[in-house]
Amino acid sequence: MKASLKLEYSLRVLAQLARRKKGNAVTRIEELARLEAIPQNYLVQLLNELREGGLVDSKRGKTGGYRLARNAEDITLKNVLSVVEPDLIETKITLKGNSGPQVANLWRELSKRFDKSLAGFTVAQLAQSEASGDWEI
Repeated sequence: MKASLKLEYSLRVLAQLARRKKGNAVTRIEELARLEAIPQNYLVQLLNELREGGLVDSKRGKTGGYRLARNAEDITLKNVLSVVEPDLIETKITLKGNSGPQVANLWRELSKRFDKSLAGFTVAQLAQSEASGDWEI
């Protein structure tokens, strides 16, 4: 499976915001761009999309910045994909042909398993500073 750069950047910035969450503190976009090596002009667009999707909040002004809209433990990989790459988790298959129903059933089962796996990973897990690198699926 190939993850897009947009998805990778989204996960990196969400993990960074989760690490930095202290009360209502916000992190400036310049700092997020520097810490995660993401072009600032692209990060602006991405953060707007994440804000519109309910994953981050923003505060305007001189002391403004971004923060997670909810607890990192409550933001799953499925939530992120639903905002950033909705086509990746959408199941589109026809029932045409003699084998269409069997293929559709298989694809629905695979989609259910994929959804369950996505729901099992959270931004909090990504934010752990000493990640082992081993994931259980």
